[in-house]
Amino acid sequence: MSGVPVIGILTVSDRASRGEYEDRGGPAIRDYLVGALTGEWREVARIVSDDRGVVEAELTRMADEEGCCLVVTTGGTGPAPRDITPEATEAVCHRMLPGFGEAMRAASLRSVPTAILSRQEAGHRGPCLIVNLPGKPAAIAECLDAVWGAIPYCVELLGGPVLASPTAFRPKGATPGVTP
Repeated sequence: MSGVPVIGILTVSDRASRGEYEDRGGPAIRDYLVGALTGEWREVARIVSDDRGVVEAELTRMADEEGCCLVVTTGGTGPAPRDITPEATEAVCHRMLPGFGEAMRAASLRSVPTAILSRQEAGHRGPCLIVNLPGKPAAIAECLDAVWGAIPYCVELLGGPVLASPTAFRPKGATPGVTP
């Protein structure tokens, strides 16, 4: 992949998709990325309802048609019947990466005991990493802080572009942009 990295931000919310509720999750992700990335990138942002088929279609579109190297979702990760983001993510991913969800829940558990109810997931669809986050802006930053160090290197390992970030971890000897 060459050119400016494309990053998708997908808000999953019935109320926000109908305009009844202001989306605060998507802007919180954008603000985090603006602070975490030092290189140029382009955003593709969408708001969709908590409908599994709609979420699956949008994740697929962002990865396959929009060329996103990373899609970060917000919302739909709880235990309520309409919370289907993890199932939609799993359905479109080629492989799941359970360490992301484990790390995010562990970080959130230090702040709130109900973190164990959250079902954040991560996986990849080809060269696109998909990461599910909760809907609350404070939880978004907390969860991204827990996994951000691994995200740029994971994107590279999947064949994606270099995401320039001073807080990204790369193993000793790893050259940004060169997949081992």
